[in-house]
Amino acid sequence: MEFVDKALARRFEAAEEMPQVMYARLYQVQRPEIGAAEEDICGGHMIFAGLGSPMGRATGMGFSGTVSGGDLDRVEQFYRSHQAPAQVDVCPLTDPGLLELLKQRKYWFTEFNNVLYRRLEPGDAAFAGLDQVTIRPGQSDEDLAFAAVVERSFFPEGGGPADLTGMLTLLFQMEGAVTLMAEVESTLAACAAGLVIPEHRIIALFGAGTILQFRRRGLQTALLRARMAIAAKAGCEYAVIVTQGGTTSQRNAERLGFRLAYSKATLMKDLDGLSAASG
Repeated sequence: MEFVDKALARRFEAAEEMPQVMYARLYQVQRPEIGAAEEDICGGHMIFAGLGSPMGRATGMGFSGTVSGGDLDRVEQFYRSHQAPAQVDVCPLTDPGLLELLKQRKYWFTEFNNVLYRRLEPGDAAFAGLDQVTIRPGQSDEDLAFAAVVERSFFPEGGGPADLTGMLTLLFQMEGAVTLMAEVESTLAACAAGLVIPEHRIIALFGAGTILQFRRRGLQTALLRARMAIAAKAGCEYAVIVTQGGTTSQRNAERLGFRLAYSKATLMKDLDGLSAASG
């Protein structure tokens, strides 16, 4: 297992940074009413992808140098201009001054995630699949079917976020996106997605779900292997997945040799706090 230094961590952070950037750019064209935006900040990006969206944080900050109070002012003004809370991802290998600034301004902890990685080897490109299971790329007209499987996987009784379908279908228009479908006896049973990020030579793995009656058949492990094969053929050096601790996703990844690179936090300051700080 290699040592995860600052340079490698910067590449791994792109697994959450660049999908958000790509979504913001697509929203600007496809759904301008959202007011999506993205800007460079301290070696990373600050992203707004709509109020209430699960995306939209400042990610990758502090890898290119020291983060100043003025830099954090820029972040806060960016989110204030969109009437949104400021959210900042903090990696333990970034500029330590970033966390100190966030503490001084009374940001509060909102999320904790594990970043897992695996170096891709030549043998990963040879994926044999599963018996009686067909794994194939999603076609352009299967975007709604893909979204329905993921939504049913996480919300089998319904009641998922209102914009979940719209967010998932945009994957089929995203440059570098990987969308895979798994069929059991001609029935769509599971899906998974990823994004090849050539500038960092990684694939970000996300968007995976299996319908309840098809679980415990190894479908998600097979979809992981299939995405790794695509990434290896595309010249990626690492596969990266970001999960909450103790989840099935983390367990499946570790069974395939993924290892913890580091844990990271998301800190937030709400609009009232921003208004008070600026007054």
